[in-house]
Amino acid sequence: MPQQNIPLVVHVTHEAGVKLGGIGAVLDGFLSSPEYNASVARSILAGPINPFDTVQMERLFSTENRLHVRYSSLYGYEWNEGPEPVVSALQAIERAMNVKFLYGTRTIGGRDHEILLVDAGGIDGNTINSFKFYLWQRWGLPCSQFQDNWEFSFFINAGEPIFAGLQAITQDMAPGVTRYLIAHEWLGLPVVFSAKLRDDSSYRTIFYAHEVATARLLVEENGGHDTRFYNALRLGRFQGNSLDQVFGDHSWFYKHAMLLRAGVCDRIFAVGDPTFEELRFLGGVFSTAPIDLVFNGVPPASTSLEEKLASRDLLLQYAQNLYGYRPDYIFSHVTRMVPSKALWRDVKVLEHLEWTLASQGKSAVLFVVSTASPTGRRAEDVFRWEAEYGWPVAHRSDNGDLLQDEVHFFHHVLEPFHWGRQAIKICLVNQFGWERARCGNRMPEAMRFADLRTGTDLEFGQSIYEPFGIAQVEPLSSGALCVPSSICGCMGFVNRANDGAVPRNVIAGDYVYVPPEWHLWSAWDALRIDQAVRDAIETRESREVAQRIAERLPQDEEDRRRLLQEGQRVAKGMSWGVVVNDYFLPSLLRAR
Repeated sequence: MPQQNIPLVVHVTHEAGVKLGGIGAVLDGFLSSPEYNASVARSILAGPINPFDTVQMERLFSTENRLHVRYSSLYGYEWNEGPEPVVSALQAIERAMNVKFLYGTRTIGGRDHEILLVDAGGIDGNTINSFKFYLWQRWGLPCSQFQDNWEFSFFINAGEPIFAGLQAITQDMAPGVTRYLIAHEWLGLPVVFSAKLRDDSSYRTIFYAHEVATARLLVEENGGHDTRFYNALRLGRFQGNSLDQVFGDHSWFYKHAMLLRAGVCDRIFAVGDPTFEELRFLGGVFSTAPIDLVFNGVPPASTSLEEKLASRDLLLQYAQNLYGYRPDYIFSHVTRMVPSKALWRDVKVLEHLEWTLASQGKSAVLFVVSTASPTGRRAEDVFRWEAEYGWPVAHRSDNGDLLQDEVHFFHHVLEPFHWGRQAIKICLVNQFGWERARCGNRMPEAMRFADLRTGTDLEFGQSIYEPFGIAQVEPLSSGALCVPSSICGCMGFVNRANDGAVPRNVIAGDYVYVPPEWHLWSAWDALRIDQAVRDAIETRESREVAQRIAERLPQDEEDRRRLLQEGQRVAKGMSWGVVVNDYFLPSLLRAR
C-alpha cells in the first residue's frame, strides 16, 4: 500500500502506560513497524491508571519501560516540563473533574510516542453522573446496574477525562484535521462515547475487537467448551439466530452490555476470523456493521540453523540437568495459566505420542512455561525450593510454589501423566523470567528467553478460546512445528500467508468437528454437547494430532533446515509490515 499521511491515531487501552498482556504486544508490533511510522505522523496511547497498583506503577517507572514524563500530578507532586498551554489545559481539567493526569512519551521501536494516563478514582460526582445519564439516554446503557462492579466503574469513570485530556494535548493541531480514535476492546469504548457526547466530528472512531467477551465466557464456563460453542454459532448463524437467542439473555453481563454499544463506532476491526464470526453472531447492528479483519503480526526473525542449534543445545542441557538425560526433542508451551489455554490437550496428545517415541527409542521434554502469578516468584524462594525438593521438576502447594490453577494442573494432570511413562517428561516452570537468576542453578548460565523460542522443536497452543494467538505461531520463523487449535484466530492468517493452505510446519487440532452421524441439525442440538462428548472428540483428535507430529518431527539437521526455511517463508507473510499495509491502513482509511 502506498505511504499515507495520517495526522493522528489515538489508541485507547488499559495497556497505554505499560505492557501487561496481549494488547500491549499488539501495540508494540504496530508502533515498532516502519510501515506504521511512515504513514502515521503522531500516535497517542491513552488510558486509565490505578496509582495504588504498586506492581503496575513500578513497571511504569522502570527504566525498561522507557518513559519520559512531561507532566504529572500523581501522588500529590508534579513533574512539569511543558509545554505551558498543554499543562494549563490539563490542570484546568483536573480542577474541574477532580482527576489526575500523567502526560509524556514512551519509546517504542526506537521512536517516542505520546502517552496520556488518567487517575479517575476520585472523579467529581456531577461529572460522572452526567456522563452516565447521557449513556442511558442515548444508548440505553444501564450504568446503575453495574455501579458496584469495580472494573466497569474504573473504565467508565475514565472516559470523559481521557477525551478532555486528548483535546488539551492536541490543541496545536489544525481544526478539522481527520483524527482516528481506536478503542482497543470494550475498555476503550467510554472514550468513544465521550467523543460522541462532545460531537467532535474530527474523530473517526474504531472498535478493535481483540476478543468477544461474551463468547469467551460461554466457551470457558461450559464443559462442552469450544466444541459446543462453535457448533452452536455455526448452526445459529446459518438459521438466522443471534447469540442471545441461542444462549439466552446476557444483558446482566457488563462486558456484553458495553460490547453491544460498540456499533456506534464508524468501523469495527476483528483480530481474527473467529472473532469476526462472533461479532456477527451478536446480531442487531452487528449483522450489517462494517467489520474488517485486522490480524496480529508475527515478530520477524532471521534465525540461522546454527543459531537454532545453539539455542536448542542450551535447552537440551537444561533438560539433562533436570532429568539426567539428554532428550531427542524439546517441546514448549509459553502461555498464561488460564482455562482458555487448554493445557490438558497438550497432555492428551503426548499420551499418544509417548508410545510412538518409546517404540522408536526416542525421548522428549515439554517445558510448560506458565504461571498464575503475573510477576512470578521471588528468586530467593525459587533457589530454596530447587535445593529442598528439586523445583521445577517437583512442586508443592503449601508454600507459595503452586498457586490457583497451577495446583490442579500439576497434581491432577501432570503427575498422573508421568505414572509409568519414560519417553516424555513434562516440566512446569511456573516462574516469570526464563534465566538462571530467576529459575535456579540448574538452568544454563547463558540461557535467555529467546533461546526457548528459537531452540524449541515444537510449540503447543491448542486453546479452547483464542482470538488470535501470537505465541502459538511465534516460533514458526525459528523452524518449530506449531500446534494450535483450529479455532485460533492465527489460523486464518497462516492460511492466507500460505496461499490458502495449512503449511507442514503447522498442525491444527480440530476439536470442533462433529461427525455427521451425530446429527446436529440446529444450534439447540449443539447445546447438548457436554464435557463427555467433548472428551470423546478430544480423544479422537489428539490421536490424529500426535500421529501428524510423529510424522513431521525433524530427524536430522537437514530436516531442521527445511523447517526453518519453510517457517520463515510463512512468517514473512505474517509480519507486522504486512498487517499494517494490507489490513490496518486500508481498514483505517475506510472509516473516513
